Amino acid sequence: MSSQYILALDLGTTSARAIIFDAEGSTVSLAQKAYSQNYPNPGWVEQDPFDLSQTQIAVAQQALQQANLTASEIAALGITNQRESTVVWDRASGQPIYPAIIWQDRRTATMCEQWKADGVEDFVCERTGLHLDPYFSASKLRWILDRVPNAQERAKRGELAFGTLDSWLIWSLTKGQYHVTDASNASRSLLFNLDTGTWDDELLHLFKIPPAILPAIVESSGAIAAVADPEDLAGITIAGIAGDQQAGLFGQTCFDVGSVKNTYGTGCFMLMNTGTRPVMSKNLLTTVAWQIDGQLEYAVEGAIFTAGAAIQWLQDELQLIEDAEECDRLATSVLDTGGVYFVPALTGLAAPYWNAHARGMLLGLARGTNRAHICRAALEAIAYQVGDAIDCMKSDSALPLKELRVDGGGANCNFLMQRQADILGISILRPKTTEATALGAAFLAGLGVGFWPDRAALRSLWKPQTAFHPTLSLAERETALHQWRQAVALTLQWKS
Repeated sequence: MSSQYILALDLGTTSARAIIFDAEGSTVSLAQKAYSQNYPNPGWVEQDPFDLSQTQIAVAQQALQQANLTASEIAALGITNQRESTVVWDRASGQPIYPAIIWQDRRTATMCEQWKADGVEDFVCERTGLHLDPYFSASKLRWILDRVPNAQERAKRGELAFGTLDSWLIWSLTKGQYHVTDASNASRSLLFNLDTGTWDDELLHLFKIPPAILPAIVESSGAIAAVADPEDLAGITIAGIAGDQQAGLFGQTCFDVGSVKNTYGTGCFMLMNTGTRPVMSKNLLTTVAWQIDGQLEYAVEGAIFTAGAAIQWLQDELQLIEDAEECDRLATSVLDTGGVYFVPALTGLAAPYWNAHARGMLLGLARGTNRAHICRAALEAIAYQVGDAIDCMKSDSALPLKELRVDGGGANCNFLMQRQADILGISILRPKTTEATALGAAFLAGLGVGFWPDRAALRSLWKPQTAFHPTLSLAERETALHQWRQAVALTLQWKS
């Protein structure tokens, strides 16, 4: 029986998804299941590594069952994952020595501040394209090695393995035969040299990371390994790996230099393709987009920690809404925010501010302020944060921005997309499928085994479904942005 489908595994922040795509890039089946996050201390975010991998494998099995397919009908498997989240496990037993520390975790803020005080940030930025921030993997790994008894010594002896969640999942799927990551995930570690495409010995020495703990770096597209477990997935070729945002860039077919996508999820992440040269930025991130056929390609990235998470906060903690749909309805029930501005620095502020200690603020409250105004302010805050990062992106790259391709759950909110067009002053294009992250993993895997012949074939599959065009005048846009920036300035001045 011919292999006519690609399976994509999307190990996200709050849930695991498995999607089967056909040769047209259309969804054949989708399975999804949420998993829990744990918050043992303020600013800490952890997950159970086994819960993550077992949930992801379970939804993969479910997707096959829904489509009435067997492993032999899957041409390749692509993996995409929440980036920077860190797992360390015992190579012999496969047991994690500590829970997964998730990308949102801020426990290492003081550690990063000390490194900055030591004067190493410029060196680190030059080598990695990243900032010294708790967001990235190195400080999380350093924390685990410092806190777990004998971990540093065991790492030196090669008894422990470190990986982001792609590494952990592949280890699980191959019964420990493969300890690998791809260049896009490696570039988020603070340990990867952007120019050489390898782990950097000087950075490893700086952060005291034993080389023996690191995974091998492989290409983002191409046959890597075969699934060994579970039995009903056995034999499927793993042929694509990319961090979720780089996968989204590939899924949106942003193959041209200067093309940009933004994913609206728990956070917001916009990437601009800069081609085969890394564009360094003071306020944004420079990252590997993917590595294919030995060629590294790069992107400039604006990372925003709190986007959809702010709506979740309104629901879970403040209990102002029942769900995201109610937030949308309330936001459109009022003409404006009534002067309310919400700076959702619930886990610090990322690009372009990079302040790990910032905390959220709700400003401009009046007697007539109601929950509809707050919901609208929360959605508008997402658009404003994206606007701040995009402004830096245009300045740093010196490339024009003609349109923004969007995906993720938040991209389905028409109010947010229209507000984004108004704030940026450009057109927003939403494709037929907003599952661009999983689609990108599928594209990389399919390309790696010849299921699709080249990028031109992938480009032909991408079609915009809805376009949002700016309606605000320049004066209205500038007024709104000025007030937003005043709110951000007050947030940055606050000391708790």
